[in-house]
Amino acid sequence: MIFAGAVTVQVVGRASRLPHRASRPRRRRFAPAAAHSCWLAASLLAWGVTAPAQDALRDSLAGDAAAEAQRRGEMATDYTIKQGDFRMLVTPSLELDWNDNINLVSSGQLQDFIVRPLVGVNLSYPLTYRNVLRLNMGIGYDTYLEHPNYSGVRVLSGSVLSFDTYIKDFRINVHDRFQYTQDAAGQAAVATTGAYGGLDNFAGVSATWDLEDVVLSLGYDHENFIASNAQFDYLNRASELLVTRAGLRVNPALTAGVEGSGSINTYDNSVFLNNSIGYSAGLYGDWHPGHYTDVQLRGGYTEYSFEQAGPVAAAANANAWYLGLTASQDITEAISYSISAGHELILGLQANTVEDWYFRPSINWKLMKNLTFNTSVGYEHGKQLLATQTAASENYDWFWVGLGANYGLTKKLVLGLNYRLTKRLSDVGSRDYSQNMVGLRLSYLLQ
Repeated sequence: MIFAGAVTVQVVGRASRLPHRASRPRRRRFAPAAAHSCWLAASLLAWGVTAPAQDALRDSLAGDAAAEAQRRGEMATDYTIKQGDFRMLVTPSLELDWNDNINLVSSGQLQDFIVRPLVGVNLSYPLTYRNVLRLNMGIGYDTYLEHPNYSGVRVLSGSVLSFDTYIKDFRINVHDRFQYTQDAAGQAAVATTGAYGGLDNFAGVSATWDLEDVVLSLGYDHENFIASNAQFDYLNRASELLVTRAGLRVNPALTAGVEGSGSINTYDNSVFLNNSIGYSAGLYGDWHPGHYTDVQLRGGYTEYSFEQAGPVAAAANANAWYLGLTASQDITEAISYSISAGHELILGLQANTVEDWYFRPSINWKLMKNLTFNTSVGYEHGKQLLATQTAASENYDWFWVGLGANYGLTKKLVLGLNYRLTKRLSDVGSRDYSQNMVGLRLSYLLQ
């Protein structure tokens, strides 16, 4: 987590492509009232669980997720303001949530009602035929009625300012991707606190060179994370992130190649965690057998080397293999799904590193006109050496289930209902918890 950007890799099977490969038709997935605003989808994603972007390859994948959300948003035809080629859609919303365990503890749980006003903005302006300036952003404020010390600003995941330009066979992207959230239950490695959160910003540049049968990409980002609560000030840091890929188009549907990344991670105050240098190297494959199916497989090796100086106790270097599978498919115009699964080694929040297995499927479907549903589940098994608890070793299992429904009351007014259950089991006492959260949301399209 930190101030930085992303690169041209792929997430949930969606790869960044140059224009001649990006023009394939796509079926629309949501009912009309919900489809016209990418911020309704972003609101649903906010109920899902987002992992901290803490190594270069993972940051790159997260950046592509934001880019894919932008591309889907651009399919919308609605707008609040249109002057020439400039378009902007504004979507205000108001949500009321109930949370039965805001402090994520096994006993002594605190309950609260949370009022969440939010304004989403989606704008684009083509500077030239092929160069487009885009801004997707959702900003609001979470007000806890009984425990105001948990209140704070919220910026939706996927908020991004992006500019694309093309020079012959080169695609160059300059971007700033950011979010400001406070959702400790969205982080598998965190427990016994509801105060985790902060500003996570990525700013950088990436370039893709398309040589028909060979595609080369290189990206650099500067990442900054600033904790929202003094309890987590030890996480404030800056990272320099580098990602590169070289792929061969084996056939029109399959691209395979090598990938590598490097990172330099420096904490403002090394109280619990050590500065580090990380790198990874591996192979990847992108398979697009049709217009509506995308699959990506990645595998390789990751290693972190930790600084053995300063106030922090000596830290053992960490290494592990990584494996990742992402797939998505539009089965019909009404049903689509995505699956993400794998094994990884990433920087931690209460430990230097976390090694985990994960499995995260989701499905969206429309059963009738103006009514859409989304279902997502997740499981993660991880292990970490807790630097914040006298180097206690922890093994944990983290489960979550998210359910959501949107109904278009009118062409402009959408009613949403969401539920999320999160459960964490740990072999370290007091780090188990269960949390239920229910929310009702009204969104309005300013057209």
